[in-house]
Amino acid sequence: MKKIALLLALVLLLTGCASEKAYIPTGDGLADVAPPTTAPTEPDVEAPGGLFATAASFTLAYYPDEGFNPYDCLNINNRMLFSLLYQSLFTTDSNYRMEPQLCQSYTVSEDLTTYYFTLAQATFADGTALTAMDVVESLKEAADSDYYEGRFRHIKSITEAEGNRVKIVTDIPMEQLPLLLDIPIVKYGQSQDLTPQGTGPYVLEDTPEGAELVRRENWWTNVQVPLTAKRISLMVGQNPTQIRDEFEFGDVGISTADPGSASYAAYRCDYELWDADTGIFLYLGCNIRSKVFSQAQVRVALSYAIDRQALLSGCYNGFGTAVTLPAVPSSPFYDLTLARQVSYDPTKLQEALAESSLTGRTVKLLVNKTDSVRLQAARKIAQMLTDCGLNVEMLECNYTDYRAVLRDGTFDLYLGQTKLSPNMDLSEFFREDGNLSWGGMANATCLDMCEEALENSGNYYNLHQMVLRNGQLIPVLFRSYAVYADRGVGSGMEPSRDNVFYYSMGKSLESARTVVPNEE
Repeated sequence: MKKIALLLALVLLLTGCASEKAYIPTGDGLADVAPPTTAPTEPDVEAPGGLFATAASFTLAYYPDEGFNPYDCLNINNRMLFSLLYQSLFTTDSNYRMEPQLCQSYTVSEDLTTYYFTLAQATFADGTALTAMDVVESLKEAADSDYYEGRFRHIKSITEAEGNRVKIVTDIPMEQLPLLLDIPIVKYGQSQDLTPQGTGPYVLEDTPEGAELVRRENWWTNVQVPLTAKRISLMVGQNPTQIRDEFEFGDVGISTADPGSASYAAYRCDYELWDADTGIFLYLGCNIRSKVFSQAQVRVALSYAIDRQALLSGCYNGFGTAVTLPAVPSSPFYDLTLARQVSYDPTKLQEALAESSLTGRTVKLLVNKTDSVRLQAARKIAQMLTDCGLNVEMLECNYTDYRAVLRDGTFDLYLGQTKLSPNMDLSEFFREDGNLSWGGMANATCLDMCEEALENSGNYYNLHQMVLRNGQLIPVLFRSYAVYADRGVGSGMEPSRDNVFYYSMGKSLESARTVVPNEE
């Protein structure tokens, strides 16, 4: 392998969103999402077993003022380094399979409401042992953060238990609770620090030459990770253009980019490429109080009129997956047979409009114009609907006005974008006070189905079938980021959701789980 400098950077220009908060990368259904000198290199080395072949020293980009606090930091560049510093009770692979990480084993009651997690014999960077106290404080800090709060809606309590265990009690049965526990754990008393200690393979150090990530010599586990460098230099990030140019001219080894951003440009150099799942969901929302879309048959027909592949290629450079169901296709919640019931067929909307005497009616399509790529997608959708016989009036608003229109309900359709939680929970769309329940989308029956799906993943089929039949929520696509690497640099990389440097602890969820009788 050749000597390289490695730069990780993320180009992200997503703003203003449906919960009407600033973009929160893991808002988990609460938000509608809204973006140098290298260190000397050493001879390349190969990781044990030959799975990961990477250079012996690297340079990564970061923003020091943003820090590395996993509960407060919203900077994507910094967050992409978290898996090197921190670990969580569980992690997920690219197919949304849960894997124990800091959890050695766990028990769950028969009614799926009481969990006990036994911790692995992990240590922090200073050598102190991981305890239940560390985990409890970390999870409670996460529950109070904008970043993770949506995951804790059904969690009643988080407490320490005997045997270095953590007890979590939920108010409804939750089969998929471990999916929500990919939350970084930090040392007790440091949960509000700018850079708390973690149990990951690297530790942050300040040197006369600048900040570095230093590989822990006595890391508590011997699993293989995608990086083998003993020291990783951190370069202060400047701007997306500079990062792009550095990769283009061969001065950096890896660049993670948002191919749907306005600043994206195709590379002309030789590289390897991976899709990195984000969980970012683009959808069309209907106002059921609309004179046109109050009729379910028209809403359902609307889904057939959306050329999702054209939007994916024309607006997002092909990075993502067109969907007709509100779930990531690689996840266990996506039923392909059900998804195939909807295909691109604009004649269905034309016929539905004609049968309802709605051809030629004017409808208002709302979009947050701050997100230039979403604006482009909305305009393409408007043309698709126009071709089917509607007169589409675009409401292209800034963030403040967009929020006001959503709240007032003075729209017929809106193009929304949110980041779904790893368990693909749709509750925020259907709760009466849900952060995504615009246009009268709140629906008690759908909400009950959401909770049934949380109890048993097999019930996602019924929920998604109801979504198709109701037509208030029209899935369009899930977005992904592009991970570019100098050829041969990232041979062992397997990016998973928001984790370019994913690695497995080699243990399955099934081997760690035991079902026990309900507590008295």
